[in-house]
Amino acid sequence: MNVTGIEKLEFGVEDLPLSERFMQDFGLQAVTQPADDNSREFTTLSGASVVLYPQHSTQLPPAFEAGSTLRRITWAVASPSALTALQARLQHLPSFRVVGEALECQDPNGMTLRFAVSRQQPVSLQVTPINQWGDVRRIDQASPLYEKAQPINIGHVVFFVEDLAATEQFYCQQLGFQVSDRYIDRAVFLRAQVRGGHHDLFLLKLPNRPRGLNHVAFNVRDINEVIGGGIAMNRQQWSTFIGPGRHPISSAYFWYVNSPTGGAFEYYTNDDYLTENWQPRELEHSLVSFTEWAVEGGIDHQTRRQHKKETL
Repeated sequence: MNVTGIEKLEFGVEDLPLSERFMQDFGLQAVTQPADDNSREFTTLSGASVVLYPQHSTQLPPAFEAGSTLRRITWAVASPSALTALQARLQHLPSFRVVGEALECQDPNGMTLRFAVSRQQPVSLQVTPINQWGDVRRIDQASPLYEKAQPINIGHVVFFVEDLAATEQFYCQQLGFQVSDRYIDRAVFLRAQVRGGHHDLFLLKLPNRPRGLNHVAFNVRDINEVIGGGIAMNRQQWSTFIGPGRHPISSAYFWYVNSPTGGAFEYYTNDDYLTENWQPRELEHSLVSFTEWAVEGGIDHQTRRQHKKETL
């Protein structure tokens, strides 16, 4: 398929300095910007990027919801020939245009999409093995502790949608995405490639919830880094939405942190890897299908216990 994953996220934000501090605390690396540039760029270890602009920047397309939010997502393709093939599939769309070496259009949910040849690089990291019954791989070696996280790449994005059927159809028919799993009449998990992680895109329709951003998610090495990253964010006074926890539908361990850019930012690891042999499941949306377990408010960095909210 043409699309391989997420290359760039561009946000329009109300408070640029606050959002910039969030990105640095989250573990993204700041890129030096020209003195006259009002944007702020940050990268993962792979080179995927998050770019912040003032909310009313003319460099951004119109927002699909009020306030700070994601304004444009760039999807990666592997080669110039793949981009040319994708252009042939998209050029009939009313919103289609060529922007330099990239393609651009809108999805049915109002999100502006770009497509560009990926500039990300492979990432080789030492990941400490785990020991399980009958499968001992870590010998004479302690598991790591992380003072903060270093996101490897941008794993997926989640949108609230108003027309679930039309948006799913667009991504599957126009872009070749694959259905991984589905919440009946509620949501669909889509992956860009036939073989890959559980989802690159999650579309969610809720009663009386207009279109908008739910969260963006970043891969980290292991569950230890999920925990270390989440505790580090709580130490810096960023509030936890929910986490740590585990999603049974994708097997992933997670920690969501509320973001001043809109929605939440997620650390995650250990999601399922699917192939052409996978059969999508039709599940009822419920608390049990969303989380096997989860901690509300995160873990307090001082007590190392659940961060409980004060009650009156």
